[in-house]
Amino acid sequence: MLLIWGYRTRVLQLAMVTFLCGRCGNPAAHALRKAVMKFTLFFIPLFPINVKYTTQCTFCGATNRLTKEQALQAEAQGASQQPAMQQPPVQYEPQVAQQPPNHS
Repeated sequence: MLLIWGYRTRVLQLAMVTFLCGRCGNPAAHALRKAVMKFTLFFIPLFPINVKYTTQCTFCGATNRLTKEQALQAEAQGASQQPAMQQPPVQYEPQVAQQPPNHS
């Protein structure tokens, strides 16, 4: 009998939190993410093996690892920031580059 087992990692975005980046020093939005690795049997995820929490700066792309407690605190901070971030994004008209006339 062939037994197929392995693991699968799913990444969930928990919140967007704004704070000062430790790498670039800019006050930027950071994506708070939770990566859950689960044991799989016949491609069916059964139970979690490992859980990691990270933030990624949207300005410079730096990724920082967090503890569960730090992640829960940041998620609560992100939830308190949500009402201010629910404004519709500003729509910008795309800029079309003007090409010089071809005088052949």
